[in-house]
Amino acid sequence: MSFEFFIPVSFSEVLNHGIAGIVQDYGDALHDVSSFMLRFLLVPLESLLQSIPPWLILTAVGLISYHALRRIGLSLLSVAALYFIGCLGLWEKTIQTLNIMLVSIIICLLIGIPAGILMARSKLLSRLLLPVLDVMQTFPMFVYMLPAVMLFSIGKVPAVLATVIYALPPLIRLTELGIRQVDEETRDAAWSFGTTGLQLLLWVQLPLARPSIMAGINQTTMLALAMVVVASMIGARGLGEDILQGLTNLDFGKGAHAGIAVVILAIVIDRITQAYGMNRRQRAQLKQPE
Repeated sequence: MSFEFFIPVSFSEVLNHGIAGIVQDYGDALHDVSSFMLRFLLVPLESLLQSIPPWLILTAVGLISYHALRRIGLSLLSVAALYFIGCLGLWEKTIQTLNIMLVSIIICLLIGIPAGILMARSKLLSRLLLPVLDVMQTFPMFVYMLPAVMLFSIGKVPAVLATVIYALPPLIRLTELGIRQVDEETRDAAWSFGTTGLQLLLWVQLPLARPSIMAGINQTTMLALAMVVVASMIGARGLGEDILQGLTNLDFGKGAHAGIAVVILAIVIDRITQAYGMNRRQRAQLKQPE
């Protein structure tokens, strides 16, 4: 004799009806947002990046890499690795991936750093938002693409929306952590010299919290790159598109080329952002001769 142990519970219809209602009531506004992002962010930035000669981009990456790493060998290796992507015939798709990733990271910075600052200043807000950030970090990345597609159809805009939601939590958490870890005696000393709250934030807390904030930017960048690759499933162009085509057509070579390009891109970006998050002592060690 069998019996039902679990009480059936489902909220899928509620969520679906809710999103459908948003689309029905605010469809024009969502279309305006999508058009604005395409017209003033995604398309102009991609056109700009595509118009820059590859050698100039490689030179800029080499200079930035040397400024961050202080190692000529590693800087040249970064340039050579990116040049190899072009040799694979994937330069244009790499630019497309970078375009969506850069827009997503800019939005994450505009939201994440102020949110982290507010959480550091308000324990109540921190307690309210921490569970939300936990959910955002533990949700599978594929789930974020569903409401994005329902709200904005397919294309670059839903890819940016899904990427921002997926990549935002580490930046908020580490910004809050960095500001909270600023020594209380340092804050008291700043107050004793008559600094205002804004001056304390800009000239004391944020500079001292820079390593933690840069670590958040590093993690957000890596998550954004991972999400942009997966977002090829909803119409985002770039390296993920080749990986998806390789999977659907059982073309391992094509998928491997794009996969190698993603790995190279991730390593170069990771090393540069990590270096900028180092403190003075760590950066001084990098300056020492190899």
